[in-house]
Amino acid sequence: MEDKRPSIYFRLDSRSGVAPYRQLVDQVRHAVKLGQLRGGDQLPSVRDVVTQVTINPNTVHRAYRELEHLGIAEGRLGLGTFITHDVDSLSRESDHDVVEESLKQWIKLARRSGLDEDQMLTLLRQFLHHNEQVRS
Repeated sequence: MEDKRPSIYFRLDSRSGVAPYRQLVDQVRHAVKLGQLRGGDQLPSVRDVVTQVTINPNTVHRAYRELEHLGIAEGRLGLGTFITHDVDSLSRESDHDVVEESLKQWIKLARRSGLDEDQMLTLLRQFLHHNEQVRS
């Protein structure tokens, strides 16, 4: 019997400052990198995503088109959207994009927490030089 569990559960953070479509794209990219989504896995239908996170269907379509553009997913007429079989070939450039987006979010959080630029740089230097967890 085929497993009908959703391949991914989306969540949106309206306070993040990141566009909803981008949050969906980033969540799929992250799930692929962690191996939670693999080539051939089907993404939830647009209708399912709309119900799951109360979002405009056009936003989900935009996210899925972006995933297709990135080579992470492919739409199959009448069947849905699937993770491509060559997701292992995600480029270093896309890794750079993920790091850049994470850094943007960290900066926004740091600013909301009251840190100025010098304090952020000091904190970053401390982690780079003194924290074993971030060296690998």
